[in-house]
Amino acid sequence: MVKIKAIPRANPLDAAAQPKFYAHAIADGTADLERLAYLVSNHSTVRESDCYAVLKALQFFIIDELNQGRIVKLDNIGSFQIGVRSNGMELADEVSGNTVRSAHLNFRPAKPLRKMLANVEFKLSNG
Repeated sequence: MVKIKAIPRANPLDAAAQPKFYAHAIADGTADLERLAYLVSNHSTVRESDCYAVLKALQFFIIDELNQGRIVKLDNIGSFQIGVRSNGMELADEVSGNTVRSAHLNFRPAKPLRKMLANVEFKLSNG
């Protein structure tokens, strides 16, 4: 169950309007590589240290493949791809690496994750 809380937000198009309240998801902790290795090891015959080593290697190679311009697809998890934001130029010939303002990571969830998102339950947090 995902906790939510009400967050007020002003209308950027009408500064005089009263803020409206929107649901905001609240994280309930963090699952790092050590936690994932522990969970995987408890559901398999693989030792926790071996799971951790594999996850660390996976992290390294995801970064390396993305850095080479590839899409990284993790079957039933989803795909990662680098995206960019750039300055608009008048001519295509003016676009270069220097016009890129920033890079970001795009994640496209696979079907099982999309299905989970469609069925997630929410609970209003008191805190």
